[in-house]
Amino acid sequence: MLATLTERRFSSGDWIFERKFDGMRALAVREGGGAVQLWSRNERRADASFPELVEALAELGGPEFAVDGEIVAFDGRQTSFARLQARMHLTGAARIAATGVDVYYYVFDLLSLGGEDLTRFPLRDRKRLLKRAFDFRDPLRYSVHRNTVGREYFEDACGRGWEGVIAKRAASRYRGGRSKDWLKFKCVRDQEFVVGGFTEPQGSRAGFGALLVGYHDGPGPLRYAGKVGTGYDERTLRALRARMDSLERDSSPFQDRVREKGAHWIEPELVVQVGFTEWTTDGMLRHPRYQGERTDKPAEDVVKETV
Repeated sequence: MLATLTERRFSSGDWIFERKFDGMRALAVREGGGAVQLWSRNERRADASFPELVEALAELGGPEFAVDGEIVAFDGRQTSFARLQARMHLTGAARIAATGVDVYYYVFDLLSLGGEDLTRFPLRDRKRLLKRAFDFRDPLRYSVHRNTVGREYFEDACGRGWEGVIAKRAASRYRGGRSKDWLKFKCVRDQEFVVGGFTEPQGSRAGFGALLVGYHDGPGPLRYAGKVGTGYDERTLRALRARMDSLERDSSPFQDRVREKGAHWIEPELVVQVGFTEWTTDGMLRHPRYQGERTDKPAEDVVKETV
């Protein structure tokens, strides 16, 4: 179940309000006392990258459950997708330990328990059952919520430097896909984009100059949203260039004309997260900055977030 972006901040006794995390969404599933499975949004298994979470879920939960939550890493007191990047593609105990990055799983919804489907239950009831279903201790954490005071919680969240707040209708059922029963109050502007090409590096820069990014506007080609030239370290520049070289194609995947001399085009499969200040009047990103690769989100689902 996915939230819809809104600029309307409100308080209501019919809604609950949770912290918005800057991490990786994941479902955790266990059937018949078997192994716990972690699934990303694009239906890829993530167990091997986060073995401590799999172990905690198996130890602290029952033999059968399905939960929804967010895998996060912290930079100080803030959740950091950039820091989580160091763990998202790794497997093997030694390589994982060498990163020094601790991860946590904030669980915010209970989809089934003991073989019983709970998605038809109201959210407030699912949260109540969730709190009793696990023995929450690190790295497994219960995602607490506030009742009624959405506007005040949003202001507090922004003051703390959080991503924002997720507002959820307390009586809502759990349904797959984007819904207006879940709403995003964002303190910062960022979203996912699909990479359709890149420019050559200039001077002593490695890898590439800028990513050429866009989003889907219904079925068909991408709409161009601009170029992203900042936010990379040298390791990222080289790694992304290697990935993009393997995806190169002859023609632009964008519906719009892109006036970038000597641009390289790639198959629109790579998804990245980009922070920016605003959309310009001609539909381009203003002051975009690369924040990380999103291996947990399918390219075909990336659309322009609008209010």
